[in-house]
Amino acid sequence: MSATPTPALPDERLAAGTARLATRHTGRFSAETVQSLLTDSYRRLAETASVTTHLVVLAERFTAERLDALAHVQGAPGTGPARVLFVCSHNAGRSQLAAALLQHRAGGRVTVSSAGTHPGPGIEPHIAQVLTETGADPAEAFPKPLTDEVVRAADIVITMGCGDACPVVPGRRYLDWPVADPDGAPIAVVRAIRDDLDRRITDLLAGLPST
Repeated sequence: MSATPTPALPDERLAAGTARLATRHTGRFSAETVQSLLTDSYRRLAETASVTTHLVVLAERFTAERLDALAHVQGAPGTGPARVLFVCSHNAGRSQLAAALLQHRAGGRVTVSSAGTHPGPGIEPHIAQVLTETGADPAEAFPKPLTDEVVRAADIVITMGCGDACPVVPGRRYLDWPVADPDGAPIAVVRAIRDDLDRRITDLLAGLPST
């Protein structure tokens, strides 16, 4: 567990992130709301991250995703691209790989998120390698905790190995994919898991609206 303390605002780095995000959401969320969410995102990531060098940057990206989800919930749910959320226990393997594959193949048809019920300290090395092989940037993948607004914004929630830990929100479509756990598996097994996920994503995309 990281010993990195949560910075107290006004921390200049978090303050800069607050300003950027507040500008992006002018007229929708106040600077105080953005600041509170960014501080909370930093605190949540700091609790489990093994590498904290870029934690402020990751916290800003995590907060941007949460604000987008919150705006969708408060705005017009059910409109725009389908929103798919992948959830596994640690958000360090299957859910990251599934999200990257869907993002790569969806061509903008889908808004994709991933999260973990008990996020791990970092992406598993073989997952990072396979992400690179699929054309994704492993630096863009980092374990994130599951938050209420992200679940509520999703049209489809796909769980993989996290049991009943994912909250159920009425009106959402829930799928459970019994995909093997890649934790500690050799690279050949991780590639087989990738291929399994890719087949499932093909079926998922076939069932989504074309626009």
